[in-house]
Amino acid sequence: LALSLSAGAFSAEKYVIDTKGMHAFIEFKIKHLGYSWLKGRFNDFKGDFTYDGDSPEKSSVNVSIKTASLDSNHAERDKHLRGGDFLEVSKYPTATFKSTKIVGKGKGKADIVGDLTLHGVTKSVTIDAEEIGAGNDPWGGFRRGFRGTTEIALKDYGINYNLGPASETVQLILNIEGVRK
Repeated sequence: LALSLSAGAFSAEKYVIDTKGMHAFIEFKIKHLGYSWLKGRFNDFKGDFTYDGDSPEKSSVNVSIKTASLDSNHAERDKHLRGGDFLEVSKYPTATFKSTKIVGKGKGKADIVGDLTLHGVTKSVTIDAEEIGAGNDPWGGFRRGFRGTTEIALKDYGINYNLGPASETVQLILNIEGVRK
């Protein structure tokens, strides 16, 4: 999801996020009762981005996530997280992110502001993003990779299951590699 805003890039490059080769990950991390970290990821998502290094404000990001693809490496916990106490995947099968503004913060860094829709609620979030790298791949394509992080409060998205005060927010970690179209 992250877009770099470094100078020297070609204008208006379009990329598809490489989920086919699984060179992209949407991960989450939340404190479990305040005692340890629970980590997981979403295995099924797709998206694209437009990158304009000369005019970063013209860049954009769009991602769609199948919420039922949540994977915390524990089947019973995943069933609970997909159910009515949390994601309600039968009612809300998709989460989306659509950027609304991108603000450069210096070489290779940006804030990506956008609308995150989760659990039927849309809220603005800011992703702290950095470019990891870009270049030709061994298959004749060109790739660009990013890392981004943000934190959301579960209650902001209508998820009110009480895990205690240490577990009210979720960190999202986004490692995205795109293939230029």
